[in-house]
Amino acid sequence: MRERVSAFGTIVIVGGGCYGSYYLRQLGRAYHARAVTWQRIVVVDRNVACLTAAAPEMNDPALPPIESVTADWGEFFHGYLSRWETEGGSDDAVVPSPLMPHLMYEWLRDRAAARWPQRTISTRPLNATAGTPWERVAPDGSHYVSFADWMCPVNCIEPERCPHTRGPRTWTMPAAVKALVERRREAGDVIQGPIVFHCTHRAYGVGMIDTRDVVAADRQVAESAIDGPATFLVGTVSHCHGALNLLSVV
Repeated sequence: MRERVSAFGTIVIVGGGCYGSYYLRQLGRAYHARAVTWQRIVVVDRNVACLTAAAPEMNDPALPPIESVTADWGEFFHGYLSRWETEGGSDDAVVPSPLMPHLMYEWLRDRAAARWPQRTISTRPLNATAGTPWERVAPDGSHYVSFADWMCPVNCIEPERCPHTRGPRTWTMPAAVKALVERRREAGDVIQGPIVFHCTHRAYGVGMIDTRDVVAADRQVAESAIDGPATFLVGTVSHCHGALNLLSVV
């Protein structure tokens, strides 16, 4: 019996370079294998001559519509996510790039700043560890975490048995982020959330975040911080890797 086809509205691929072109190729293969379909794919890159611009999938008449958008990632998501509730559908998804900044957090932060221009919106230091084997803090304050201290292949779907250790995958980043918030609360910090955008495997090695989860998080911030200060732990994660930030609204 054939498995049910995964159907999407708009799929946004972040970046049209080596990663984005790989994801586009895999989605094309998945479509031809009747594993996935979409209303349109949008590939976003600042370089008009990025790799996906010359990809054969762009001119494959057998595929549903695929278009390139030449834009800064942050600027694109400002327009796309801000209009999504009125112009988008509940089945949109985002294919993140492994090397992108924490774009979903940046959109939440900027939305809060636009919503409350008289309040102070900032990124606070995490000042804690998630307890993962690998952790780094970027200059912009983003806290990157990973259960892997080895190099993972781009097409890893994070199965229940880890391809590297060849043992069971006993970890998942959403649970680790939740545990981090609980430890911070026990230490006396007042933190909302966590707000977690979970990138999960959908087809042929391509992971996606549901757009509706990002828009719902914006509503959560708006409702929780409307009457006073609030701090939110925001994470974009897979099972094995993640980017974390603390959003402060004062």
